[in-house]
Amino acid sequence: MRVLLLLILIVPATALAYIGPGAGVSFLGSLWAVLAGIVIALVAILAWPIRYFVRRLRKGRAAARTAPPRAD
Repeated sequence: MRVLLLLILIVPATALAYIGPGAGVSFLGSLWAVLAGIVIALVAILAWPIRYFVRRLRKGRAAARTAPPRAD
């Protein structure tokens, strides 16, 4: 009995469905927007430490240029 139920669930029946071009393009556009948002968020998160390091380097160089000469 379980095997028969499993076979009924696994073996696909004929799907009498149609996705029109408008619905398909809308779905693909939505999927593209979600994926692009995820990628942009990951890039922003991964780029933050690099931006922080570059800003610290620039701040250190600017402070070294404007510091008065030391009298040793």
